[in-house]
Amino acid sequence: MRILITNDDGYQSKGIKVLVEIMKQFGEVTVIAPKTHQSGMAMALSLGFKQIAHKDLGNGWHYLDATPASCVKFGLNTIFADNYPDVVVSGINHGSNASVASCYSGTLGAAAEAALNGVPAIGVSIDNLDLGCDFSGVSEYFGEIFKKIMANYPSKYGVYFNVNFPKVPVKEIKGVRPGYQGTGKWVREFREWDADFYKDYSLTPEMLDQSSTPVVEEGEELYMMVGELWNDPRNTEEADHLLIQNGYISVVAHNVDCTDYEILETLRSSDIAENF
Repeated sequence: MRILITNDDGYQSKGIKVLVEIMKQFGEVTVIAPKTHQSGMAMALSLGFKQIAHKDLGNGWHYLDATPASCVKFGLNTIFADNYPDVVVSGINHGSNASVASCYSGTLGAAAEAALNGVPAIGVSIDNLDLGCDFSGVSEYFGEIFKKIMANYPSKYGVYFNVNFPKVPVKEIKGVRPGYQGTGKWVREFREWDADFYKDYSLTPEMLDQSSTPVVEEGEELYMMVGELWNDPRNTEEADHLLIQNGYISVVAHNVDCTDYEILETLRSSDIAENF
């Protein structure tokens, strides 16, 4: 099996190194990951005739100074141009990509880019922002989850999988549950800039490609986006973010096709169609 691995935390993150060790048992691993932290990029591409730096680090590792989806595009157009990989695995993301976080996730954006090109893809995340967090639960259980997903991978176009691990010790993980993307929204998303905020997560502004002493033009005020997830009370216990809150590993099937087919039928039966 030929495996392409990427992430959105950058090629030096602990999560991607753990993922590579997990995936080596399944075949030949190639890593093409962003040079710097690229969270929240979704399927954004490094367009606009921008110069994009690539470096072959040896032993199957590469970095690209671009977004996660761009890393997948680069791999499919260069290293794997003549023969696409059998699967793209993106992660392990530091932080949950459940519920509405999945809409913004660079980790899942990379998986979606693979699915757009007909390549099976899985995004893997853990509900822990600490860059030095314990990945033993992922190491223990993701291999078996991967085997089960690949053994029954759907032929339907555009499918990719979103696997989220809870923030609990490995012995406290209750099991694996299929679920759906939970609904909700981010609230209290902006606060005044505080360079010390990320210390609890072993982060520095420099790791996020920022300066701890940014230059501010006259009249500017600095903010930072953080936010809290508001849970929609209509969610059931199968919502992915509630599954991981309750100690389960959630597995959700996503699709690059964003069409709401139920509403499409409503449109077909309405008077919106018209000839000119």
